[in-house]
Amino acid sequence: MLYALPGMPEITLESNVPAIMRDGAILRADIYRPRSSADLPVLLMRLPYDKRTAASAFGQAHPAWYARQGYIVVIQDTRGRGQSDGEFYPWLHEQADGYDTVEWAASLSGTTGQVGMFGFSYVGATQLLAAVERPPHLTTIVPGFTASQYYEGWTYNGGALALAFAAYWSNFLAMETASRAADLTTFSRLGASLGSAANWFWHLPLAEYPPLIDTPASYFYDWLAHPTYDAYWSRWSIDEGYERIMVPAMHIGGWYDAFISGTIKNFVGIRDSSGRASARASQKLLVGPWTHMPWTPLGTSEAEPPTANYVDEWQVRWFDQFLKGFDTGVLDHPVTIHVWNGGWRDYDSWPPSSSIKEDWFIHSDGRANSKFGDGTLSRQAPADEPPDLFVYDPTLPTPSMGGHSCCFDTITPMGPADQHRAEVSKMMLVYTSAPLQMAMNLVGDVQVTLFAASTAPDTDFTARLCTVDPEGRSTNLVEGIIRGRHRESLTVARLMTPGDVYEFHIELGPVGAHIAAGWRLRLDIASSDFPQWDRNLNTGGPPFTENVLAARLATQTVLHNPMYPTRVSLSFVK
Repeated sequence: MLYALPGMPEITLESNVPAIMRDGAILRADIYRPRSSADLPVLLMRLPYDKRTAASAFGQAHPAWYARQGYIVVIQDTRGRGQSDGEFYPWLHEQADGYDTVEWAASLSGTTGQVGMFGFSYVGATQLLAAVERPPHLTTIVPGFTASQYYEGWTYNGGALALAFAAYWSNFLAMETASRAADLTTFSRLGASLGSAANWFWHLPLAEYPPLIDTPASYFYDWLAHPTYDAYWSRWSIDEGYERIMVPAMHIGGWYDAFISGTIKNFVGIRDSSGRASARASQKLLVGPWTHMPWTPLGTSEAEPPTANYVDEWQVRWFDQFLKGFDTGVLDHPVTIHVWNGGWRDYDSWPPSSSIKEDWFIHSDGRANSKFGDGTLSRQAPADEPPDLFVYDPTLPTPSMGGHSCCFDTITPMGPADQHRAEVSKMMLVYTSAPLQMAMNLVGDVQVTLFAASTAPDTDFTARLCTVDPEGRSTNLVEGIIRGRHRESLTVARLMTPGDVYEFHIELGPVGAHIAAGWRLRLDIASSDFPQWDRNLNTGGPPFTENVLAARLATQTVLHNPMYPTRVSLSFVK
């Protein structure tokens, strides 16, 4: 059906236009066209969240707005979603279907044959997976708020399950599948469990997670059945195929997005490894003060230029350059980021070539427990200092206060938050610097090198970098986790020997923040960050199979001395 949009006679909408995939499946799209006598480029979005919304409720502008900028806009339901045929299974069909859809879109009447793809989250995955297949008419992509693979940085972090996100997302996806099947009973049950997700996150064992049993979300249990990075995951890992991506790409992210590490890894990886020199030279990174969604600014003054519509403007500039041949200046600087409390800044790379890496070391007299303890953080290497000990009880996990989960802050922990409730616990070690004498710009990746021992054969260690303002409010910047059995590898699990000291590397991720003089830096160390990540029960048993009665207490020892200099590595720019 073709009709003009109400109040927009210059834009027509054709609904449910079929595209036949190589295996005969029919996927359907809505096509927005501006009235024009000229052939126009295509902007393609492939999403599992209902093509009628095109993710405009939480992200970029409505497709009609993009059509008004002089583009034919194609919004397609992915396989098994919305009005498209087939069965949905995350990532499984996106490479082949992406290739076929790009070539179909390029053949539509009135097009120039050039196709650009856009969209965020899973929609970023549909772009990158298509780009790996190299369809001839794919000219450029703009993957936003998306990961570099779907094990590390999506479903797992450091070997720990991203519980809140994985459970929520599976529940959400299953609701649409139940709706397609007119299964009111399952749909209602899933809706009720989504509303009470904060309670269900506590359920053990996770392999019997009740809200998703006998639902269309069987893939959730497949993810649990593959707790290491194996062939199940590698078959659709973007970061194993950077050399195959041959098109210019603008990578968009937010500092508090769950996938920000993967977004930046994609930018760096394709820039370094693409098999085409022009593609290597045409990668752009744009990071703003956003969570996964909605893209409303966080922690910025109302006096600053608004950022909520910033992505739309950049995307049009990008497409105008690569699909229409205009010089819009989008590549004048490879990196454009909004430095937290410091405004928009341009850099030459990630991390910026001007960055200086520094190690900040933890110190105490053995009582760094809670923010009222004696833990300090400084550039000075540790002397012969006593270790810090804390008890980790899986039945009383440290709560997630904000963070980098997805996708609604009423269900999953995301964004900046006051850390007081977590930092008053003696099950957390807290190390705080003296007030800064001079302001500094913290721009780069953050890692923690932790020397620790445990009484358990397997346990977790978490780290969180915070700022502390002059009034004493502690706010999270970045955080990370490492599962003990994965301290050496994400592909092979190896239990620990209780009492032995190990070196753990915890990736906290990228940050861009201006820290004012008089503020302090703080590093929190614990063994849980729940429900952002699932709880380690300290048993060393098979993942996700044990109930709460199996949980064991663990005494954790964190060392800081000349032999074991626990530290956080930071990058600064002038």
